[in-house]
Amino acid sequence: MSNIHQSGWRPTSPEAGESATGTFTGNRALMLEEALIFEIGSTETTGVEVAEPAKVASRLGGLARSAPIGLPGLSEPEAVRHYTRLSRQNYAIDLGLFPLGSCTMKHNPRLNEKMARLPGFADVHPLQPVDTVQGAFEVIHQLAHWLVTLTGMHSVAMSPKAGAHGELCGILAIKAALEAKGEGQRKVILVPESAHGTNPATAAFAGYSVEDIPATADGRVDVAALKARLGPDVAGVMITNPNTCGLFEREMRTISDAVHAVGGYVYCDGANFNAIVGRVRPGDLGVDAMHINLHKTFSTPHGGGGPGAGPVVFSEALTPFAPLPFVEKQGDHFALVEEETAGEHHGKSFGRMVAFNGQMGMFTRALTYILSHGADGLRQVAEDSVLNANYVLRSLENTLDAPFAGSGPCMHEAIFSDEGLPEGFSTIDIAKGLIDEGYHPMTMYFPLVVHGAMLVEPTETESKAALDQFIGALRSVAERAKAGDESLRSAPHFAPRRRLDETLAARKPVLVWKDPELAQAAE
Repeated sequence: MSNIHQSGWRPTSPEAGESATGTFTGNRALMLEEALIFEIGSTETTGVEVAEPAKVASRLGGLARSAPIGLPGLSEPEAVRHYTRLSRQNYAIDLGLFPLGSCTMKHNPRLNEKMARLPGFADVHPLQPVDTVQGAFEVIHQLAHWLVTLTGMHSVAMSPKAGAHGELCGILAIKAALEAKGEGQRKVILVPESAHGTNPATAAFAGYSVEDIPATADGRVDVAALKARLGPDVAGVMITNPNTCGLFEREMRTISDAVHAVGGYVYCDGANFNAIVGRVRPGDLGVDAMHINLHKTFSTPHGGGGPGAGPVVFSEALTPFAPLPFVEKQGDHFALVEEETAGEHHGKSFGRMVAFNGQMGMFTRALTYILSHGADGLRQVAEDSVLNANYVLRSLENTLDAPFAGSGPCMHEAIFSDEGLPEGFSTIDIAKGLIDEGYHPMTMYFPLVVHGAMLVEPTETESKAALDQFIGALRSVAERAKAGDESLRSAPHFAPRRRLDETLAARKPVLVWKDPELAQAAE
């Protein structure tokens, strides 16, 4: 471990732009100060020379621009330097451990990227003739086979483009199944407190009323309360397993059986599938529909690396209602089924989720990841992610309050609270202090069932050495808070910018740059 961590806290230093070191530029060695692109560029110039276009009659009518667009012009070196400097101020998975819980950016192996950039995948077009994209269809079909096999389900819809999109897909299939049985009067979806926040939003968007099911003291679904609420008006339950408290719902089969007994369906949020892949098959737990975030379990880039992909696996009961289209192998040929067909597959489909077939680049990355690991490697993914999270939990449970430490081992993420911090210190101070230690903060204030929650997901990719350094940093920050170190309340001190008024920024964001001189003249 570095001397920085052994010697404890370092002295504060001025934020970028101040001149305690006497620099004319505001730079501090390789910590470079960078102005806005509007401040370094000129709207009167451009970095390229373009020939004056020939005069033609405008076809824009009243939509023609009446004023200059106002974009700053830069030379090529200026543009490259500007964005390179900005990139140095971003945290990334290529820089260090990403402790965000629940939606952690996964390791993105370069092999995946290389495969996704092969011309046959990167250049494929959704309107190409079927005979010219047989290889792409085979990738989709093979990935679908793996997803069905790993989950123990009956079929899969590959087209949904994200986790929430997948949730909507599953709920619409449930709605179609109920209406086909003449039970459209079922208008209630039960959502446990420990579920992901998108679950109730999805149910409401699909036209259902949402009712909460409380959690027990150990962070799991209160099965007795759920059973007491079941009835003829309940369409189903949306449950996250492993849940947002980082715990496995041990009574999942009991829950599924109870919901099925009253005619409802079980939707499982599969965002945390990476904790159980190769170890548990959701189909064996009575799940009827579950989305799989490829960016979480199978390495596909998330967030800024999008677009995403959220395939949905279905039970045999819901397969006829799944969306179109889907790839089917017919002899030695792969076909894209785009129409409802009588019989086993999608005979009563609720329709389409997207215009085409899904995200080819995401499918290629995910299949590459799966084939690289193999069945035994995928099982190890779950084992290592759970091992790493429990190592973090047990290493810090005597420093930070761990509300569910007594509930047995956690799954892929460890959760802490702000209980025990002195008055005046809170979760956000811990998070901001971590920035000074060179880490992106953990997930804060979620799940809502834990006061001042700090959700840490180390993932399976981190070594013991990397975990030890992170644990040491988080312990150091927590101990500073407990000691009443007032400097922590103004952290971060070493970031390009100090602590911002995030509430004001959210409520009154400044989205348009205005030249200060012109703005002052206008006043």
